[in-house]
Amino acid sequence: MNALLELLGERGSLDVEEAATALEVSAATMRRDMDALAQQQLLTRTRGGAVLSAVTYDLPIRYKHGHRTEEKAALAEAAAAMVEPDSVVGLSGGTTTTEIARALVSRPDLAEPGPQPRLTIVTNALNIANELAVRPQIKTVLTGGVAHSRSFELTGPFSELMLHQITVDIAFIGANGLDAQTGASVHDEAEARINGLMAQRAARSVLVLDSSKIGTRCFARIGGPELFGTLLTDSGMTREAGEEFIRQGMRLELAPAPADGPPPAPGR
Repeated sequence: MNALLELLGERGSLDVEEAATALEVSAATMRRDMDALAQQQLLTRTRGGAVLSAVTYDLPIRYKHGHRTEEKAALAEAAAAMVEPDSVVGLSGGTTTTEIARALVSRPDLAEPGPQPRLTIVTNALNIANELAVRPQIKTVLTGGVAHSRSFELTGPFSELMLHQITVDIAFIGANGLDAQTGASVHDEAEARINGLMAQRAARSVLVLDSSKIGTRCFARIGGPELFGTLLTDSGMTREAGEEFIRQGMRLELAPAPADGPPPAPGR
């Protein structure tokens, strides 16, 4: 059901056969799951399928975290290990970058109390800012802008104006797809613009996404090797895809399998 809600959040509407094929279940199972979620008012059933309901703003945080959880946790630990204390870190919206925020605040060296914050995090994601705002060791900077109801991301000219006034040491940018020809992409053009601008403002920009999204092309392009110096993904990526991204000039970082444990953070 979590995967169904994530897929519906991305596409806006689904028919039973389409959803059953995508999630590798029977049509009968898909109908039962859609009916169960409709009873919870998490989607609206249509003739032969389902559409988003009025509570779709809850879906990214309440449900998307259940998809490929272990891979995203490993990516988050690997990303957090790239960050030095006292850095300015940019985080786009998304479930993987939300996990990165959580991994950063869990690092003991960044949790030590002191007269000044140990880290500055700049984000356009309302949910990330909400989680970080209660932590005094983190200086949280929210870009401002217009909130996107399906992703909790702030976009628009106010976000752009703020980002043009700052610099970031390292930015972690999520995406819905990565294709060797198109580069990184998302479903919404306003989010793509803000994600690209945040990457531009960073001394080091890292594209972070799980390997299931590689080979996928979405509506709005963020950018490719001209924007992202590093690709952080998991070991599920094929050798051929990895070699192509390296050939294009990107540095490839593979998160360890969850059983291997997280890499050590700088200074630990």
